[in-house]
Amino acid sequence: MTDEEAMEIALAEATAATAHGDVPVGAVVLIEGKIVSQRHNERELTKDPTAHAEVLALRDAAETLGDWRLSGATLVVTLEPCPMCAGALLSGRVSRLVFGAADPKAGACGTLYNFCTDPRLNHAVDVRHGVMAAEASSLLSSFFADRRGTPTL
Repeated sequence: MTDEEAMEIALAEATAATAHGDVPVGAVVLIEGKIVSQRHNERELTKDPTAHAEVLALRDAAETLGDWRLSGATLVVTLEPCPMCAGALLSGRVSRLVFGAADPKAGACGTLYNFCTDPRLNHAVDVRHGVMAAEASSLLSSFFADRRGTPTL
């Protein structure tokens, strides 16, 4: 499965988040090109501040694999991970991150911070950014415009 194919699935997951009022972020975990887990944000649904798509997908992947070490895994996510999610990537020893839209308010994988490649940390994650960024950004912009009651451009 290509990064773009996985991102299509992550975008579908992100769209599903809007059904319960969550910010449209979707994530897919791949091992050897095969999907191990896929999730979307559920903070509003579960009232859990840690229920970000990335964390949920990593939890499911670890459960499926029977190991917290996700060496060889790729996380594909529609929005650049925040510090919590970037920390989860590092803690889980994820090998690779692919994300769509950059997050200028909380991005911790190159925009505001760069946890994934900080040499002071005990693990590094290879990062590919900007995959289907326009689609991911559009989904987020539409969601927030609807919440504000303003039209999207």
